[in-house]
Amino acid sequence: MGSTAFVQLASGLVEAMGQRLDAARPTDDGLVYRTSDGFLYAFLEDPNRVSLEGIRRLADSDGDPTLRLVVLTPGRLPLLLAQEVARRGGTVVEGTRFTELARQLGLESLVGEEPRARPGAERRLLPSALQLDDVMHRARTWLDWGVPALALRFFRQASEMKPEYLPARVGIGRALLGLGLVGDADRQFDEVLASRPEDLEARLGKAAVLGARAHPHEEVALYRQLLEEDAARTEVRAHLLAALIDLKDWSSARVEVDAMLATTPEDPQLRFLRGVALEQTGQTQAGSSEREEARRLGLSYERESALCQHLGLPIPKPPPPSAPAPRATRATAPPAEAVATPTATTPPPRASRTGRPSTARPKASAGSSRAAPKRRGQSRKRK
Repeated sequence: MGSTAFVQLASGLVEAMGQRLDAARPTDDGLVYRTSDGFLYAFLEDPNRVSLEGIRRLADSDGDPTLRLVVLTPGRLPLLLAQEVARRGGTVVEGTRFTELARQLGLESLVGEEPRARPGAERRLLPSALQLDDVMHRARTWLDWGVPALALRFFRQASEMKPEYLPARVGIGRALLGLGLVGDADRQFDEVLASRPEDLEARLGKAAVLGARAHPHEEVALYRQLLEEDAARTEVRAHLLAALIDLKDWSSARVEVDAMLATTPEDPQLRFLRGVALEQTGQTQAGSSEREEARRLGLSYERESALCQHLGLPIPKPPPPSAPAPRATRATAPPAEAVATPTATTPPPRASRTGRPSTARPKASAGSSRAAPKRRGQSRKRK
């Protein structure tokens, strides 16, 4: 069993997440909680003490194949063990993300950090509205990070706080889709549309359900229908772009990339995708120039490598190491203040239904639950 401090932290996280527990038990490495909504939360204090066989016993110990495993640890789970969790349809929340979860739930002191003060503007909100806003922010963060198991917990918590709040119910559908529970997600979107037929996020969810059920052309057709109703819906165009990329329809994808670049010409990820589209349609030199421009605008080597891996392209060679800066002498003038390197405006890749990393879709609005071009599979599978 974990130390007293770790048991206190794990118990505090479970309580703050509003989990309804069916069972709890100690293990050699920490604590395991089984919840009434079908999840098995395993808290591991030291992941380096866990074996592959231990992970397998953990996943099989309750004898229920429908349970979804979520492993939470302040350390880093060895790659082989993380892959085993993913192979079994589970989720890993480790390292800095584990710490961020504690921060979000106001448990900073239990991970050795000072509590963060709330911005003054938030204090003008009613306590109930502020709490709902915090829970929705947590849910969207975990969905963006590709952890639908935690996103689902927080979307459900928000829905319990305000049952008529449709964004929380749409978020539940998104999280269910990310976990591969396509039928449950479809019913959730139908319930939202029954009360508000024009809800855009629910209609986007229905399109993603078509893709999850291996009807990509119908998915594309629904996105195009939504664009015909309002061509200014950039979030719809982002979903359409990702679906076209998934279909390898690069000619059509290039048209959508150009349309999005008309409003955000310096988005490095879109410039990269335009470069790939040009290369895939026979314009190799122009495509190479676009990819160079994407790097100049701030596309990191790590992000480019992840995109290439997702698209099935060769991984680029890493850039040469920078030369060490010359040592300053007493006669040298003080160096100028460093200029911040521009960063991509899009979030990191999210997991698809097939478990592969997917292209993140650029955010269109702060309130959109699927605002960035990711592989349409993001809503299809869970990590």
